Amino acid sequence: MATVTMSKVKTIKTLNQIAEIGLKEFDPEKYTVDHDVESPDAVLVRSFNMHGMEFDQNLKAIARAGAGVNNIPIDQCTENGIVVFNTPGANANAVKELVITSLMASSRNLFEGITWAKTIENKGEEIPKLVEAGKKQFVGKEIKGKTLGVIGLGSVGSLVANDVLHLGMDVIGYDPFISVNTAWNLSRNVQRAMSLEEVYANSDYITVHVPLTDDTKGMFNREAFKVMKDGVHILNFSRGELVNEVDMEAALESGRVGKYITDFPNETVLKMNNVVSIPHLGASTSESEENCAVMAAHQVKDFLETGNIVNSVNFPNATLPYTGRRRVAAFHHNVKNMVGRITSVISEHDLNIADMVNRSRGDYAYTMIDIDEEVNGDVVPSLLKAIGEIDNMVTVRII
Repeated sequence: MATVTMSKVKTIKTLNQIAEIGLKEFDPEKYTVDHDVESPDAVLVRSFNMHGMEFDQNLKAIARAGAGVNNIPIDQCTENGIVVFNTPGANANAVKELVITSLMASSRNLFEGITWAKTIENKGEEIPKLVEAGKKQFVGKEIKGKTLGVIGLGSVGSLVANDVLHLGMDVIGYDPFISVNTAWNLSRNVQRAMSLEEVYANSDYITVHVPLTDDTKGMFNREAFKVMKDGVHILNFSRGELVNEVDMEAALESGRVGKYITDFPNETVLKMNNVVSIPHLGASTSESEENCAVMAAHQVKDFLETGNIVNSVNFPNATLPYTGRRRVAAFHHNVKNMVGRITSVISEHDLNIADMVNRSRGDYAYTMIDIDEEVNGDVVPSLLKAIGEIDNMVTVRII
């Protein structure tokens, strides 16, 4: 039998320090929010590693205040009917600013110059003369008139592409999965590439903004470097594993890659020459943390109070305007006639349907059905039990 629940006062567990502005989104008369709550309805998390955790049967949602969800056991959550949210775009401006900062600073050898300047701090009156003599080794190049290749034109990539155009750069972008909304917001001056090889061959700088998948892991490798211009700068603020580090080291030594700027330092990367290692600061701004917390809170509240799903990484996104009617929210296997079985149960309880939505994602589907008339309280437990007993039902609740 599926997990069945009815709406009640909700409990939210926090596994990390979540920005207070986000926690204030929860009405204290409707929600208890605390790190120590037991049997929570939802969890708010940032970087806490949830792999290996046992999930209470009452848990309905996990919201990651950030974009990456590698710290959450997605498959386990899906099998248990737990919706997992992330907050795409909430930290996009913060990452964009650091990408552009790094683009210009690395091009001007600013990081190396600052490090060198610290070595002459005790030279007293000699410092001006040493500066004039030493600055020659840090001569850089301007980005104006150069070409930036942007791989992945989502929340961050599209912002970077649009902004560097105003700095006088040419931009070539590649994203076979670009969304309609992003396409509308992308400048028409961004040239469209039909392949990664086209980006590699024509870019002086390349910035990557794609998720880590089996297809993208190690995408920057020996074969890719062979296509690139000599001296290309590569910026990686997405995932360290996108780069084959053995091949990157060889490309740096040969000069095929002029500089590698990464937000994901490790022992191997830190030993390489011509690498700028940034300690994972992409989204580390107070504004970003607040934006992510507020967005995560909104998504959890909307799901718990209305059943609507936006920005889920494992459930299909599905929304239905909430009118206050009783609503059935069912997560089930994506097999034939599930909607028919649910509606039959509703009909058997002498109830009419006012509105409904059904969306699928892979092997699973999500159905919301609004009941037309006032539902007698005595009917609700029976209706909930009957829907929960349908074969291939994972979770069901009545809101």
